[in-house]
Parts: sequence; structure tokens; C-alpha cells
Amino acid sequence: MLLSIKMRGNIKIFSNRGATLVELLVSMAVLAILLAVGAPSLNQFMVSSRLTSYANSMFSNMTQARSEAIKRNGRVAICKSTDGAACTTGGDWSQGWVAFSDTDNNATIGSGEQSFLTMPALANGYTFAGDTNVANYISFDSQGMTRLTTGGGQAGILTICPPAPAENGTGRQIILNLSGRARVDTTSDCP
Repeated sequence: MLLSIKMRGNIKIFSNRGATLVELLVSMAVLAILLAVGAPSLNQFMVSSRLTSYANSMFSNMTQARSEAIKRNGRVAICKSTDGAACTTGGDWSQGWVAFSDTDNNATIGSGEQSFLTMPALANGYTFAGDTNVANYISFDSQGMTRLTTGGGQAGILTICPPAPAENGTGRQIILNLSGRARVDTTSDCP
């Protein structure tokens, strides 16, 4: 940048004549290099952050549902839901879910059963599937234990994967045990 200083009496007058073409090209080259290096890691950070957020949302919703079941001394369930008002058995958990007081123990929202939290659909491309026991619902009894509608114990794994192709195949899993406790872990089982 060219800068000239002129003196008029005791006053300094600074005059800026702008940047030269060479300075502008060097600045643009440095900016392009920084973007080329930083953009992929920023994208990977955003995907990882979103996966963690989704896993933590389900984990905290499961913890809240378990706590509600104990507090209400009755069944509380979480099911897949596209609209936050009714349960569905189609699709996966990425379409959203709802937690509700399941007084008739059928893992669907019936008349008089009150929902207390909903989660909207995940961003496009993310998959969130549960294995056989937790494919459609998760149900907690009055002691906070997980139970199938048939009365048997309910344990399983929910897996969240980013849009394909996943960076290093990294996703998140929520592992639910029979006592109703869950934990979040990473997985490399994503496509």
C-alpha cells in the first residue's frame, strides 16, 4: 500500500493511494489457501457437532422420560412421530419423536394420554435407526426400567449416521440397557 505524508505547517496530512495489483493478488492467494485448508475441517466439525447434538437430544429425552415414569408412577414411552401428535411404525427415528404418558401400555398415543415433549425431524440426509427392540418405541415402567409392551425387558442400540459418505464412517450410538440407563458412544458402522 502506498502512503504518502505531506506537511502543511505543523499539521501532517496522510494520503492513501490504495493497494497495488500485486498486493491484492497476494492477499487473494493467501485467502484462497486458507479457505482450501479450513473448509473441509469446518464441514467435518459441523457434521460432528450436529451428530453430537442429536445424540444428546435423544439421550436427555430418554432421561427425562425415565424420570417422568418414576415421578408419575406409571408408564412413559417415546415413539417415532412425524407430527408430534401420533406414533408411527414407518421410517426411522430421524423423522422426529414424541414422549408421552402411556397409561394403556401400547406404545401409541391414545385418548387421554398426554405428550410432554416432542423432537422435530433431523436435518436431511441423517439416519437414526434402532435395532429390533427399539425400532419403534422406548418404554419406561414406574421403576424406570425399560419394558416392551409385552412385559419383557427392552434393551437396544440406536445409531445416528451423517449424510453419506460419512467422514471416516463416524456416527453416534445410544446404548440402552434393561435398567433404563443409556449412554452415548461413537461408532464406525456408518456407510
